Amino acid sequence: MTSSDLPFHNPYRHGFARLGVAVPRNRVADPVFNAAETIRLYREACTQGAALVAFPELGLSAYTCEDLFHQSALLDACEVALQAVVDASREVAAVAIVGLPLRVEHRLFNCAAVVAGGRLLGVLPKTYLPNYGEFYEARQFNGADTALATEIELCGTVAPFGTDLLFQARQLPLLKLHVEICEDVWVPIPPSSYAALAGATVLVNLSASNITIGKSEYRHKLVSLQSARCQAAYLYSSAGIGESTTDLAWDGQALIYEAGELLAESERFSNQSHLILADADLERMSRERMRQNSFGTSVQKHRQQLSGWRTVVFDLPLPATVPGGLMRRLERFPYVPSDAASRDERCHETFNIQVQSLVQRLEASKIQKVVIGVSGGLDSTHTLLVLAQTMDRLGLPRSNILGFTMPGFATSERTLQQAHQLMAAIGCTAREIDIRPSCIQMLADLGHPFHDGKPVYDITFENVQAGERTSHLFRLANFHNAIVAGTGDLSELALGWCTYGVGDHMSHYNVNASVPKTLIKHLVRWVADTGLLGGDGSTVLRNILSTEISPELIPHEAAGGGAQPGQRTEDTIGPYELQDFHLYYTVRYGFRPGKVAYLAYSAWHDREIGGWPEDLLDPHHEYSLAEIRKHLRTFVWRFFQISQFKRSCVPNAPKIGSGGSLSPRGDWRAPSDSESAVWMADLENIPME
Repeated sequence: MTSSDLPFHNPYRHGFARLGVAVPRNRVADPVFNAAETIRLYREACTQGAALVAFPELGLSAYTCEDLFHQSALLDACEVALQAVVDASREVAAVAIVGLPLRVEHRLFNCAAVVAGGRLLGVLPKTYLPNYGEFYEARQFNGADTALATEIELCGTVAPFGTDLLFQARQLPLLKLHVEICEDVWVPIPPSSYAALAGATVLVNLSASNITIGKSEYRHKLVSLQSARCQAAYLYSSAGIGESTTDLAWDGQALIYEAGELLAESERFSNQSHLILADADLERMSRERMRQNSFGTSVQKHRQQLSGWRTVVFDLPLPATVPGGLMRRLERFPYVPSDAASRDERCHETFNIQVQSLVQRLEASKIQKVVIGVSGGLDSTHTLLVLAQTMDRLGLPRSNILGFTMPGFATSERTLQQAHQLMAAIGCTAREIDIRPSCIQMLADLGHPFHDGKPVYDITFENVQAGERTSHLFRLANFHNAIVAGTGDLSELALGWCTYGVGDHMSHYNVNASVPKTLIKHLVRWVADTGLLGGDGSTVLRNILSTEISPELIPHEAAGGGAQPGQRTEDTIGPYELQDFHLYYTVRYGFRPGKVAYLAYSAWHDREIGGWPEDLLDPHHEYSLAEIRKHLRTFVWRFFQISQFKRSCVPNAPKIGSGGSLSPRGDWRAPSDSESAVWMADLENIPME
């Protein structure tokens, strides 16, 4: 069975692999006890769906045996213990990586043994032996570079031996494993760096690592950076309870990182054996390496060092069902962190990127005034806040911001009032222009039935209004020697929800073009919470946040214009919170629709909101798989089939985040006449429930 044969809700189908790090309680120089506890945790990891589980350095003997390592009785017992693990692996559908001392060529090596399916797949010796501070490993062991053998006879087989070994699962080709030991990752160029260039996606470090003050934090940094540089999953184990405390202490820290992000961490200083598990996204790491051509360049530059690497292919039965669903945290709002402190930092960074970019544009153009259309809605509100900060930074009066609110046939009382209140709070030059007379003239010129009193609210009726607004703004910019600030955001560009040509698609400079709707919503909330506009200003910002997102182009006849807008954008294009999720994983990682839907379901299918402010969430807080499928279909069709021609000529705009922009001069270059057939076909594989 391959991953594509698995059920939709199985994470292995979507490029994930469940990885584990175990820290058994051990006894010094008692391989029988240590093997039994290792096997118990090995089996437990498998029952929880793990494909791989790593154990600490010298775990079958204990790390603190010191000169006992030169005792034949102990070394013989360790080999017997390894055989017990190999025998157990016949009934455990997972890989185990265990540490032990091994005699090779009349020398002793600190080794990691890789075991699966009743076989010893290979043995990797430690490269760098610490011999400073509290460490005296060179007293007992030899470094890997002293070995001449490339194979050893052990556990009834001839197994490959050396640091140049990779292990690849036949049923899960993206799972390609390499192992290094403790000090190996503390050196300037760890062996795992070359392993990653050779193709390893999962890097394992069997460590003992005694604990001292501050060392835990340093381990985090070390493992995080190595996993990020290598675009790999990195599993780190360290010895825990049971190691000798004659002169040292042990905290049993276990870590799982993926491309710089922490997936799982164990409790430290536990008196019990413990196991951590996480689902690593192997496809993500493969795609990141493919996207970052500098990774491939590094492979080319180190071709000589990589030419002799060996790959051991083995069978790894994949579990038909995996307990607990996807075992990793997924942000519902990938553009906006759920942690409050991180959100504030993201907002501060975003806001300043936008301001600094506009400062440069105004200084370079020698222009000191900016024209903006203020609708009383979300996007123009945020742009106006950026403009205010830009004028402050340039030492120019905010009256140089020329704000125009332009009511049309469907403008609600609420948004019109909010536009005036916002401009007053900002202190910009404010003016109202009724665009209805010019729109009626245009509709008459077109011969549109609305001019004859017929309520025909078609796309022409809508776009005439959008076009008239932008036409006014450009002519006002000419008249006042100003530039037009755009307000359209990344989410609208992705979905093609903008009027092309002389409409809201166009401006002289658009600070919002790579900022998604979900982030803009929080940016406005962030400014309201800081009180930068005073109490009245914060009140109007919160009112804007609670206003329905609407183009306000078709009259809300039932309410006679009403307090709230009559149109709801999300009724047509789907909820922005979900479409932003789809956008992120489609553009940032290139995932197919089936995987995007699986991730969305994993993030959104229950009501747990994880500490998010209520006003940033859709009222029902959850989406079924059927709803996700429906809205993803809308996203795929609009993004791949009908909207690229609009994105191909977007105004200049700064790139904000790693989630990407859709500028043809930057992150996204695509033909305007491509087909969406392959993405739509993949949607059909998503079940309805």
